Amino acid sequence: MSRRETSRDRQGADQRSSFRYNGLMARFISRRKTTPKVRGGKVQRKNRSKPTPNYYNTPHSVPVLERQRPGPGHRHLIRKAHLIDFISILPDWEELSVGLNAVLLAPAEEGADGWHDEGVVAVCAWRRTIWTEWTPQYVRDHRRMLRRLGVPCEKHGSEYTCRFTEATARAFQLLHVLLHELGHHHDRMTTRSKRRSARGEGYAEHYANQYADLIFERYVEVLGLE
Repeated sequence: MSRRETSRDRQGADQRSSFRYNGLMARFISRRKTTPKVRGGKVQRKNRSKPTPNYYNTPHSVPVLERQRPGPGHRHLIRKAHLIDFISILPDWEELSVGLNAVLLAPAEEGADGWHDEGVVAVCAWRRTIWTEWTPQYVRDHRRMLRRLGVPCEKHGSEYTCRFTEATARAFQLLHVLLHELGHHHDRMTTRSKRRSARGEGYAEHYANQYADLIFERYVEVLGLE
């Protein structure tokens, strides 16, 4: 998961993944069932005992691109067209997309830029106000990308205000957040079991930085920074 540090203690990646996985399962389990029909005074069993296929329980030959509601006070800077253009510049997308069922533009979550679940990667919605306040540690960790995108950051009190534009914020989400979550997916798919991302945040961050170096010029040509 790509996370922003907050005043709270940073949660471990394994704990976060477990929480998210359990949360998703709870949503599927708690869906309201339709009322069974009554025939001859007896309640009939529902014909469908299998769960409805979705990208969490059914493999897809081509990843689904889905845009979900951003949540209050947030918006999606990335559209499906941006995702399609971005995917077109990834040189090994055919290999990378193996085992990937969905790329989501997901609702905002406190302290999170994106997340990865088995077969699914997501980029969370951005704040409606484009400028952001980040901790010094988060700015240091991403200084190279911020400089590359030309995002000025100034310290105010205990945090930095980073003056993104819509284009540079979108570039940060695609060139760093999405690539980071794809790094987790690549990690999972290159392990023997293909069931968990064994090498963690360091691997995903390194993967994102290397991939961004590889495609940055092409990104500017295709999607632009203005």
